Amino acid sequence: MSELTLYVDAGYQSPWALSAFVALEEKGLPYTLAPVSLADRGTFAADYLARTRRVPALRRGDFWLAESTAIAEYLAESFPFPKHPRLYPENLEQRATCRELQCWYRSDLTPLRQERPTSTLWGARAVTPLSAAASQAAERLVEVLAPLLAHGAPTLFGAWCIADVDTAVMLQRLQLNGAVLPPALQRYAEANWARPSVAKWSALPR
Repeated sequence: MSELTLYVDAGYQSPWALSAFVALEEKGLPYTLAPVSLADRGTFAADYLARTRRVPALRRGDFWLAESTAIAEYLAESFPFPKHPRLYPENLEQRATCRELQCWYRSDLTPLRQERPTSTLWGARAVTPLSAAASQAAERLVEVLAPLLAHGAPTLFGAWCIADVDTAVMLQRLQLNGAVLPPALQRYAEANWARPSVAKWSALPR
């Protein structure tokens, strides 16, 4: 197997870099973590060959792949179950829901993501109340997740999947910045934040 290298932002703030990092950790794959300075436009260096010029990016030999969902799906297919743990549910509908949530977090809820950036999860908390638009996004998030997590378990489905880390990040944007979540959502977010793969990312120097 060619060596895997994961390129991430040097400040370890990107939620999508976290998602790719967790995918590698959960698969139990050996890899090298390569921080890239975004302030110095490191993704535009001559030797940074990710097509989208973004982080996270995965390099395997001469192959480069950016975008966290693409990376997770590539790892899931390249290192399949049962030799390696799953990243996506076995059940087709659950697998589709996992991908649906990943796409939604990346393409919507923009005011919430802007006003409660992930820098507030590992650094100083937000002090400004949410705007009307961000509050509406937060309400939508809780409305969508409440029925999915009503079972009270620490995972969306019967077993952990990659959408669990992305979901926990979205909920922690609220909880760690003082919002009160429904008890099932709070327990879920805390359980996933304590997951070893996530805790390893949180422990990186900032």
